[in-house]
Amino acid sequence: MSAIVHELDQIAISVKSHMLLRKLLRENPVLDEIMRNARNETEALIGVRNYILEELKKHKDAYRFYKREAIGRETFEKLEWKDFAAIRLLDYIDNAGREFDDLNLRGEKAISNPIALIWLAVNFGTGGAKPFFFEDMLQLFRQFTGKLKKENPSKEQVEQWMERWCYGLDPRIAKLREENRERILKIIIEKIDSGEIKDSKYSFEKGMSQEQKFLKTLEWWDDRLFHLRFAVRSPDLLNELLGNSLDPDTMKVLYEAKEKGIPFFVNPYYLSLLHVRVPYFAVGADLAIRHYVIYSKQLLNEFGHIIAWEKEDIVEPGKPNAAGWLLPNDHNIHRRYPEVAILIPDTIGRACGGLCASCQRLYDFQRGNLNFNLDKLKPRETWDEKLQSLLKYFEDDPQLRDILITGGDALMSSDKSLEKILTGIYEMALRKKEINKSRANGEKYAEILRVRLGSRLPVYLPQRITYDLTQILKDFKEKASKIGIKQFVIQTHFESPMEVTPEAREGIRKLITAGWTVTNQLVFTTAASRRGHSAKLRKVLNDIGIINYYTFSVKGYMENNFNFATNERAVQEQMEEKIYGKIPEKYYNKIKDFPNHSETLVENISDLRNKAELPFLGTDRNVLNLPGVGKSLTFRTIGITRYGRRILEFDHDTNRNHSPIIKKMGKVIIIESKSISEYLQQLESIGEDISDYESIWGYSIGETEPRVPIYEYPEYEFEITKENTNLEIIE
Repeated sequence: MSAIVHELDQIAISVKSHMLLRKLLRENPVLDEIMRNARNETEALIGVRNYILEELKKHKDAYRFYKREAIGRETFEKLEWKDFAAIRLLDYIDNAGREFDDLNLRGEKAISNPIALIWLAVNFGTGGAKPFFFEDMLQLFRQFTGKLKKENPSKEQVEQWMERWCYGLDPRIAKLREENRERILKIIIEKIDSGEIKDSKYSFEKGMSQEQKFLKTLEWWDDRLFHLRFAVRSPDLLNELLGNSLDPDTMKVLYEAKEKGIPFFVNPYYLSLLHVRVPYFAVGADLAIRHYVIYSKQLLNEFGHIIAWEKEDIVEPGKPNAAGWLLPNDHNIHRRYPEVAILIPDTIGRACGGLCASCQRLYDFQRGNLNFNLDKLKPRETWDEKLQSLLKYFEDDPQLRDILITGGDALMSSDKSLEKILTGIYEMALRKKEINKSRANGEKYAEILRVRLGSRLPVYLPQRITYDLTQILKDFKEKASKIGIKQFVIQTHFESPMEVTPEAREGIRKLITAGWTVTNQLVFTTAASRRGHSAKLRKVLNDIGIINYYTFSVKGYMENNFNFATNERAVQEQMEEKIYGKIPEKYYNKIKDFPNHSETLVENISDLRNKAELPFLGTDRNVLNLPGVGKSLTFRTIGITRYGRRILEFDHDTNRNHSPIIKKMGKVIIIESKSISEYLQQLESIGEDISDYESIWGYSIGETEPRVPIYEYPEYEFEITKENTNLEIIE
């Protein structure tokens, strides 16, 4: 007997598991016969393998895909619905008995052997498999036999789903936000009047009437510093500003979170986007925002045990990171790929305008490395010198051509600090260009082509986008363009159509008028993954001139369980909803030219949508940031735990250049923190009709989409070296 039988043969399955097992066997008499005739798990595995293999071999392309003799997007799109099931069953059998470290369960071992679990359940009533496991297996065999069919929703159906979601430019929603703002400001006035809040800058002159005080606070509302000064840092104040609308269970979680040391920081503007008086036409519309502000019980339970998801972010001085790159220190520069590195400045830009509940940096908040003490984060006298040494890293590297300033949040830096950083980048890029003149063709270094600022402030705090800021950005672009920098990008993070407010729209207008392209990275949380929600967001963002860049599966382990939408849903969304925004190749040259005319992005996007008859431009790629190196949605489902949580084997994205370390690294295993059943139950609890999602069960294979040309680097007029420096791959 194998290890799994020894460990699980004594664990009885539940009554519900028995009922689902009976249904599975009743619907699949061949499987029933194999299970009852097999004398042990090995015979069961062989019997099922022969049964499935005989069917798969009838489909040549699918068989070659299973054997990994044919890979890639073209072959993937040839697979029939039944093929997905056959390949998954064979992958389950090929990987039977494998053990994996389940970091969702703090490193416990997960063993995948689903056929053995069925055999144990049939013959002994044991194996410990939960109902979620049997539900997944029932749907798998229904897919294999043709009972679970796949009918792609029509464009009209997707547009109906999109119409369910309100957005922040709807006059009815804007009216509600005005009510929220009035309530919040009146409470702040009361606290200033009572002496509970004392601030020399934000105070009232003696003898002012209540109306005058309110008009004064309306002026403050347009000042970003007001929102940072009056950001909510406690559960009680949060509830008070939300009209005491939070239920006792939610408040209990928030109190416990505060006791555990999970920071809290929500500015008044962003808080005004949450519903207090929920209108009939917008029930549940603000959940994607609300779930960013309100912490979950799972996060509370895991805080203190969170481990870093992105292993290349863990840096030891003098040693290469997980991607093989040598870095100047352990916190200012992060790097995965040859062409691009992240610069995190020692300024207030290390902070954010708010804490997202599913933040990938919760590990650093847990360690105390990140916080919202903005005074302590102000740049020290030594920062100017340090900045120069950090930029020297980009200057001396032969492959780096793309610099992303983030944090934290790039736009949390003051105008003065940001201008210094951009000036430093300009001077570094100019030196790199000048030195290149002395190098022979084929030995030249990559010159800086792209400068990006990563910021959620256009969403969290659009008041940050002032005339002075946009003038700094405009001036930088004008002079940097003259030395060969071609792409200027603000990477932001809208999570919901409800975040697209008049204030946000105006902020984006200022940025694109300054000549910068604004792109969006959506995190595909459970609330954001509802049918039509991402499609509506893409459309609304296109309307105001934003190009969609990435749709990310939620990173992390059990701390992000609440917000995690399974990767299968990411594939389903890609194949069934975003497909209606797919841009025909004949328009590729047109869209590739968009960044060269950022000032007219709204008009250019609208023109392309009309010509191609698209509701939105599906320029983003659905991916997961792997906890190894790179982004990808190329995976096969090779296992499933007894809890019904799938085990995915990811390969790297073949559409881009990687660190050479991936040749050594191989594939990356992800054990999902939530079963499909749990995900659907959660959707149902927030008002979704889960029959709309039925095909999710069958998406067990993913393939990363090719990049739209708008995101490609411009070509050099010379040949650069193939040399890599700052790279050390330990054998």
